[in-house]
Amino acid sequence: MRSRKPRQPSGPQLDGLLLVDKSSGMTSHDAVDLLRKTTRLEKVGHTGTLDPMATGLLILCVGKATRLQAFLMKMEKTYEGTIQFGWATETFDAEGAPVGEAVERSVEGVDFEAALPQFRGEILQIPPQYSAKKVQGVRAYENARKGQTTVLEPKAVTVYEFTILEVTGSQARFRVRCSAGTYVRSLANDLGTAIGVPAHLAALRRTAIGNFTVDLAIPAARIREAEPDAILASPHFQEMHEVDLPLDKVMIDHTQELRLRRGQSVVIKPSGEPLDLGQLVSLSNPDQKLIAIAEVAEVIREGGGPVVLQPKVVFGGGKG
Repeated sequence: MRSRKPRQPSGPQLDGLLLVDKSSGMTSHDAVDLLRKTTRLEKVGHTGTLDPMATGLLILCVGKATRLQAFLMKMEKTYEGTIQFGWATETFDAEGAPVGEAVERSVEGVDFEAALPQFRGEILQIPPQYSAKKVQGVRAYENARKGQTTVLEPKAVTVYEFTILEVTGSQARFRVRCSAGTYVRSLANDLGTAIGVPAHLAALRRTAIGNFTVDLAIPAARIREAEPDAILASPHFQEMHEVDLPLDKVMIDHTQELRLRRGQSVVIKPSGEPLDLGQLVSLSNPDQKLIAIAEVAEVIREGGGPVVLQPKVVFGGGKG
């Protein structure tokens, strides 16, 4: 019996993040498939879905960076968009069927600032019926399409900013900065309810995820046309050692690096601000290579003294 030859990689082997400016009508999975097809990269994942209607920043993880997905998904998001007043929709956005008569109503004289405080800070938000939330193994939107209502539990989310930027006739431009898991289309619908004028989300663009911004992203249309070397290039592609995670950074020596690669904890003395119990930090070696994300498992001495770091994700050294 002939032995099989080892499978050879079909494309470039890279580790890092690709910042993509998603176009309207494209799903997050479409963007992943497009990158795989055009670059022949095998290991690609995204860091949280962006509705097909929406445009803007989508972070794709390549190679070992797919292990960052869970951390990147939890980062706060910033959006800008437009709310249409006059009628609500079944989906809370422009893709849904109107609820009632679709007639524009001017909101130029509305005191939005009187209504907005209730949507800022930590709030309880009920997901839309047309959402991917699962109840007893069935997604809510599957029931909604059959005309069935799903009982959805409210979820605590945090809205750090909800600002009306401009009002023109029956539309209002806004900016929202919020925690992961916040439904911006629900904010649009609920704001309409609060001022007594039905509303829905007419347009949405994600401008930032944590400290990553859309101005550095490559347009999705360019991925279809460009050569792989141009797609996987700075500034829209950031290799692992360049990725600026929104975590405190800690330098370790090579001895500590070996311990981490074995899954063992290390003891370090912070050089900057004191670290707190449960805090996540990124660890780099003397070569400036990102080695791991670790959690402060024990504070040996308060006030900036030594702490014990337990690795949560370790990069490099072997396969993915």
